[in-house]
Amino acid sequence: MRATVRDVAALAGVSPKTVSNVVNGGVVVRPDTRERVEQALAQLDYVPNLSARGLRNGRSGAIALTLPEMSSAYSAELARWFVELARDRDWVVQLDQTANDPERERQLVSRARAHLVDGLVLNPVSLSASVLASTAGLPPTVVIGEVEPEHVDQVHVDSVTAAHEVTTYLLDRGHRRIAVVGAPDPTVDPRRRTATSELRVRGHDAALHEAGVAPDAELRVPLAGWTTADAASAFATWLDTHPLPDAVFAFSDSIAFGVLHVLAARGISVPDTVSVIGFDDVDGAAFAIPALTTVAFDRRAFADAALDLLTARIADRDAPPSTVVIPHRIVERASVARR
Repeated sequence: MRATVRDVAALAGVSPKTVSNVVNGGVVVRPDTRERVEQALAQLDYVPNLSARGLRNGRSGAIALTLPEMSSAYSAELARWFVELARDRDWVVQLDQTANDPERERQLVSRARAHLVDGLVLNPVSLSASVLASTAGLPPTVVIGEVEPEHVDQVHVDSVTAAHEVTTYLLDRGHRRIAVVGAPDPTVDPRRRTATSELRVRGHDAALHEAGVAPDAELRVPLAGWTTADAASAFATWLDTHPLPDAVFAFSDSIAFGVLHVLAARGISVPDTVSVIGFDDVDGAAFAIPALTTVAFDRRAFADAALDLLTARIADRDAPPSTVVIPHRIVERASVARR
């Protein structure tokens, strides 16, 4: 049978209340007493009854993290930091993916309302179609990513500024015909287009205008999904009917890997003939051939900031919303050349 608090207390020679103080934290316990209790916990292989604890304090000890998809290196790296840092806060993380389906977001919110999780970290791709379009009954929630609801706490990277800097970086190195892979699809309902695409194109176009270069719709390559396979397929099809660009701005590293694959398969040298730059600086970017120049930001700091905001929101549901912008930088490697 599972050991109880009373079993641990008897073995350690303390009261059940002292055991609870050690397990739950928040109350100072003398170091020698804590050591005895911790030894008893380990000896009896004690496991806290989270369900009972939740009934007492109204908390489940779990939060939900939902991403549009879980297959990319970026998603895996980000989820890893959420799990590790939530653990430091005595939370477990339920991982889910929306597949860009607003109905899945609504299901997560329903679970939070039923107190199955204490709070949500959501990464919607479009505000208008998202459950966040309405604040009614919204549980403690933090938004990550480029969707910008004014009424919810948020952590994001400044995609407009980052895209502006990437485009300026390429222009300064003599590139004029810059293909954008991951651009918004003009055939898709504007309410369903991803905020990331819209914001990065905005920054890209602003940099072009400042340099006196007219944006060219023919240099925009929309994608059905932001996977390496989707990018390779769409970019190969685009190349079949368009001349080579000077450079490619891929809106994620996963997209950039697909672009690099297509160029290599066609015998097109990077960066001698075409330069390529990505976004995210996932672990594999440094090991691409050639090593990928990309936009980097600290994903640990990103997850930490989101969890800090969620902790504060759970403690005070009526506080004004906060936004944290994570700094970014361009990491120069071998995939961009001067012309």
